[in-house]
Amino acid sequence: MAANHINQDAPLLDVRGLDVFFHGSNGPIQAVRGLDLTLRRGETLALVGESGCGKSTTALALLRLLAPGAALRGSIRFDGRDILALSPAQLREVRGREIAMIFQEPMTSLNPVHTIGAQIGETLRRHERLSAPAARRRAIELLDLVRIPEAHRRIDDHPHNLSGGQRQRVMIAMAVACNPRLLVADEPTTALDVTIQAQILALLDGLRRDLDMALLLITHDLGLVAQWADRVAVMYGGEKVEEGPAASLFEAPAHAYTKGLLGASLHAGSALHYAEARLPEIQPRLDPVTGAREFALHVPAAKPLRRVPAGAPLLSVQALRTDYPKRGGGVLHAVDGVSFDIHAGETVGLVGESGCGKSTLSRTLLRLVDPAAGRVVFDGTDIAPLAEKALKPWRRRVQMVFQDPYASLNPRRSVFDIIDAVLKVHGVSDHAERRNRIAAILERVGLPADAARRFPNEFSGGQRQRIGIARALVLRPSLVVLDEPVSALDVSVQAQILNLLVELKEDFGLSYLFISHDLSVVRYIADRVMVMHQGKIVETGSHREIWDRPQHPYTRSLIAAVPGAQQRKAA
Repeated sequence: MAANHINQDAPLLDVRGLDVFFHGSNGPIQAVRGLDLTLRRGETLALVGESGCGKSTTALALLRLLAPGAALRGSIRFDGRDILALSPAQLREVRGREIAMIFQEPMTSLNPVHTIGAQIGETLRRHERLSAPAARRRAIELLDLVRIPEAHRRIDDHPHNLSGGQRQRVMIAMAVACNPRLLVADEPTTALDVTIQAQILALLDGLRRDLDMALLLITHDLGLVAQWADRVAVMYGGEKVEEGPAASLFEAPAHAYTKGLLGASLHAGSALHYAEARLPEIQPRLDPVTGAREFALHVPAAKPLRRVPAGAPLLSVQALRTDYPKRGGGVLHAVDGVSFDIHAGETVGLVGESGCGKSTLSRTLLRLVDPAAGRVVFDGTDIAPLAEKALKPWRRRVQMVFQDPYASLNPRRSVFDIIDAVLKVHGVSDHAERRNRIAAILERVGLPADAARRFPNEFSGGQRQRIGIARALVLRPSLVVLDEPVSALDVSVQAQILNLLVELKEDFGLSYLFISHDLSVVRYIADRVMVMHQGKIVETGSHREIWDRPQHPYTRSLIAAVPGAQQRKAA
């Protein structure tokens, strides 16, 4: 790792004894406990830990963006100023101009009724006092900077017109618009494929150096931490359990939890496959005598795997094409002549860059989007031309786990009501049967007994993804399409979800189409891998063939961009 020239003056950010409390139904809940952090100009500090450990709460506390009713104790000083003592007007001047934040979930952070150009321009007009034409020109420059194609045209798009990765790049453009002195990046590359991820991190690193900006990088990807961070702070249960230089922490972690994170991590050098072994899971416990936390790595036993039958495929996609009209005329072939098969009991991985057509393909297979041409033959029947009424019996057999577990769950309904609605729609009329099936599937995906009566906002990201999986499996489907199911999860929870998916596949006889930008995850979970580029499948092979003998130049570029190198690349 190349050494940074970090100012050794007083810290730009100095957090001391930070406590964060939320109001719970049974009294105050402490989310962060006695946290100390320092960050100097030009430095990158990575904050890592499992879902619910307090990482994002810490980030929001720095800008006092926590929900009403949250209580803060301790000290947060930015360049000598006490953030906790600032008036609302003073805070508005700090937010965006001096401290900027890239939020974890771009679809819920961008306003769906305004164009992306208007949203970037609002930041520029407020803080930089630019005219509307000047703000538009600068917004186009920023979209170019974060690699949005045809920025001069896409500036007038709304968030729903963009892929998940493109929306995240818009968030980054908004955050760096005013050249802040501190950038808080909460999972800034979660929705990005590895090639764009590398470009974005190089961009952020270049801005950090050029602007002498401090970067607080919150991420679950330990490969990114090893490559881009100067220091690492590890959190568990709201507390910082270890901190140190990135190189030494990776080479010789001192805390048992940090050792567990590294043990559970899939990384560039890992050739582990689910058919050979399960992933290690971190198991915390309290010592009954001292009350101290202890951590152990547990590797679930692997069951004998079902043999994939050699007969007719469960799903056969033939010359599938999905078109979208272009603004100003013309047609975009988002899915362009795609053909592939999935057999019963098989997991097929689909990888490719943001905007390549992966999610459009998945939605076309489920007939959430109508195909322009081609066949989707499921269990012998072409479902592509079927009318909605004729499709209904097939929908229960093909289910989807969506990329964003929070956005896909109704925040106003309990978990029971969310899953119960699925059963009602598909004709399960007996209330007792629905209740029993909901209880059984929630238990099977590892959620607590009281989960059914709680609401989505009461769960961590990993738990919300388990709810999404439960909702998909309660109908007992044959094929599950998983669209980035672990992209927002930290390492330890990712291992648990991947192990769970393997177990559920064996228990229920499922087939999976597993869509992900994370090649290390696909290498572990998939039997076969398809590589998608500009709407086409450019290469298909077994999980070993794709990594050991990639044929297409694009496949080789994807594999080369997987983070894991211990030396920081030049930006």
